[in-house]
Formats: sequence, C-alpha cells, structure tokens
Amino acid sequence: MPEERVEETAGEQVSAASIPAAVSDAAEPESATAASPRLPAEKRKRVVSGMRPTGPLHIGHFFGAISNWLKLQEKYDCFFFVADWHALTTHYADTSQVAQNTLEMTLDWLSTGVDPAKATVFIQSAVPEHAELHLLLSMITPLGWLERVPTYKEQIENLRDKDLGTYGFLGYPLLQTADIVIYDADLVPVGEDQVPHVELSREVVRRFNLRFGGLRLSQADYETWNTEDEFSLRAAIYVPGIPTTFKPSSSVQPPRWQDVADNIKVITAAIEEWGYENYIAKVPAEFRNRVLKRLPFRTILREPQPLLTETPRLPGTDGRRMAKSYGNAIWLKDSVEEIRAKAKNMMTDPARVRRTDPGNPDICPVFSYHKLFSDAATIAMVNHDCRTAEIGCVDCKGKMADGLIRWIEPVQTRRREFERNPRLVWDILDAGSKSARKTASATMKRVRKAVFHWEEARKKAGAAGPAIQSPATVSPSAARGEGE
Repeated sequence: MPEERVEETAGEQVSAASIPAAVSDAAEPESATAASPRLPAEKRKRVVSGMRPTGPLHIGHFFGAISNWLKLQEKYDCFFFVADWHALTTHYADTSQVAQNTLEMTLDWLSTGVDPAKATVFIQSAVPEHAELHLLLSMITPLGWLERVPTYKEQIENLRDKDLGTYGFLGYPLLQTADIVIYDADLVPVGEDQVPHVELSREVVRRFNLRFGGLRLSQADYETWNTEDEFSLRAAIYVPGIPTTFKPSSSVQPPRWQDVADNIKVITAAIEEWGYENYIAKVPAEFRNRVLKRLPFRTILREPQPLLTETPRLPGTDGRRMAKSYGNAIWLKDSVEEIRAKAKNMMTDPARVRRTDPGNPDICPVFSYHKLFSDAATIAMVNHDCRTAEIGCVDCKGKMADGLIRWIEPVQTRRREFERNPRLVWDILDAGSKSARKTASATMKRVRKAVFHWEEARKKAGAAGPAIQSPATVSPSAARGEGE
C-alpha cells in the first residue's frame, strides 16, 4: 500500500473521466451499477490500500484515490485501512489529532461510497500484527534497500522543517510491506511513480521466503533419491543465466552431495534475483514438471504485484497541486457558501487579462473542473465561448460552482447522517479491525512457525500449549514463578 504523499493521496489513481455518480440512497455509484456480478470474496484477488489520517478529505483525494476504491471494492476482496502509524513517520511531534482525523477521514470514505459490506475498513494500529511483521522484516532487510527508495531523499529535502532522521521515517516502506503482505495481497494499486515501493516489497518478500522457506534439501534426503529425482535437480539448474556445474542427463554418475548443495545455492540466488515465478518460467518446459515435483519452493509470504492506475492531478484553486498546506483545497465537507467563495477566487488562464480577451480553456484550471462536474452542454458552451470571449471568467466560475455543488450535495447529505451517529463510524472501524486482525493473525502464525520453529521444538520435548503466551493467559503467580 504505497501510502499517500505527505499532503496527498495514498497513490490509488483513476481517470477523472471515470468518476462515479455522487453517492446517495437513490443513486448508487456508477462503479457499482456498471460492474459485473460480484464474486465471492474467496474467489477474488485481494487488494490492500491505505491512507494516512491527516484530516477530512478534499475533492482531489476523491479523484486521486476514493473513486478508484469504489471500483476496486466491486471487483476485488479489498482491505482499506487508516494508516495511523504511517502518520507518525512525519507527524510524530504532535499526535493529538490522530483520532479525530481518523473519524473525519472515515466519514468522507463512507459518505462517498466506501462500503464496509464490500470491503474491510479498519485501523492499522488496531492490528498489532502489522508491527510484529514489520519487526521481523527489518531483521533481514539491508539498510541500502531503504535508503534507495526514491521518495526518501525527496521528502527529506521537501520537509526541512521536520526532523526526519529517525528509523520510523527511513523504515516506513518496510512497514508498508508488512501492511501489504500480512493480508496475502495479490495487488497494490499505485501510480507509476510509486511502483518502486511495490518492487521493494517484492524484493523483501523474496528474501524472507528464501531465508525461512525456499528450497529445503538435506544430504540425508538427497541420498534417498533415485535417478528420476536426480534428473529433476539437474533440470532445475539447467536454466539460461544460471552457471551450472552439471547438465540434465540421467546416464552420468550421480553428483556428490557437495555439488548438489552448491547448485542449490545457485538456484536460490537466481530465485532471489528473479522471483520464484520468473525462475520457474525460465526452466525449459520439458523439465518444468519434474522441477515442481521434486524441488518444491516453500513460500511463507505472498509476493504482491502493482496494479497500475492513472494519476490525474486535480489542481487546487491557485493552480498548484491541491494540498492542505497550500490552503488551496475544496473539501468534501465545504458548505455551499465556501465552495462558491473558493470558486470565485480560482486562478484562470493567466494570459486572459481583460474581459474582452479570448481565453484558452486547455490551460485553465477552472475548465478542468468543468470537465468533472458540468454536463456535456455546459462543457461545450464554455469551451467555445471562452475562446471567443463570449463568456467572462466570473460567469464561467459560477457555472462550474453550480455543477460542483450538484455533484457534492448527495455526498454531504450522507456525511451528515454519519455525523449524527459517530458511534456507528467507530463501530464500523472496530468490526473491520477485528476482521482484519483475524486474517493477519493467520499469516503471523505461519510466519512464526517458519522463523522460530516453536511447534517442532515443543513437540519434540512433549510440551503442550502455545509457544509464547500472552500476558492475559499467564497468571501473576505463574509469571513470578510461584506455584498455584
């Protein structure tokens, strides 16, 4: 889940032309009505995405992220979360507004159509398994991998007013990785500029799987192999690009165990570089089934794939990117009066100085809004009349505001309903967090088993019970070593 930029969205982008209708009881989002019949969750691929709780959302957030979520929840098994831990990577100095910002952001999610009946909506910190997996991943991730993330140095340069010399900031891509893989995500929706974040996650997963899963073949196992088994190993390393010491043939003398062990290391290195699926694809087709049969690769964590989406940028009222820090945003919760006032002060074509000057809608921020909120007839009229100076900027902005207000009214109506019952919003987050934790716990059980081998050790010793008991399951006297 590549998280949002400091003031922007979580990176889930869609074309502005695909905007769904405003959400209301009477009008479902276009993405819902036009979608194919929903498949059961267990038959759909899983998507994970999140946003940092920096407060209420503006219309740029909707077109940059939420409109895409509305489509994804119809097609995939979606996990959408409040990335409150990620908020601390740059805003750790003051956490007093995290809870209120979480409420405000979730109100906007629900009012625009994010549906807890279709997606798991939850709070990151309510699922502590994220932190546990993050810790384990940090043990095997080279420091250089984190330092090369493109946004690391970029944000240090852009946020000089903040002390970002912390592991929390350096390691946030690793926490993102934990956020994604703890739910066995198949896909992570991102724009092209955030693909490196997903690629880092894939590299970390490969490294983890090779360390704690991977190819497991002992000398004792090898000595029980027959000629067919040995042929499978030979086939496994007969791959273009892998330096091999012997070629697939069942007629030569069986190789020594050390040769076998050395070549398994070669295979392992190739898998770490290419990924297991790409490695298998390189194995010649006539050998592939033998390899899969005798050299199964044990994966602990699923390697996610990026789901590329378009990245439209809805400009702010001053023409720059829309951001809270710039004071140029139109919020989803803004009143009619606030929307009209902001529209009235919007930047237009800078070359159009006088009312009689012809304008150029192609470079005017107001016209980009018309294309989102106005009907086809109004768009065509403004496109023509601006170029011929038949309409002035004041009238043009007024007509745009009319369309924006019509679009946003159903969203705000639904938001007011949730505002009257904030407990319902918290209940939705609590239920989603409980469901998410159930999924995350299953992953962590698998991870702990692979990393620590608790079960094997306890079984060998005849011990019963969990390998590690939580404080709630240990009595105070037992904790002190006293008898009951």
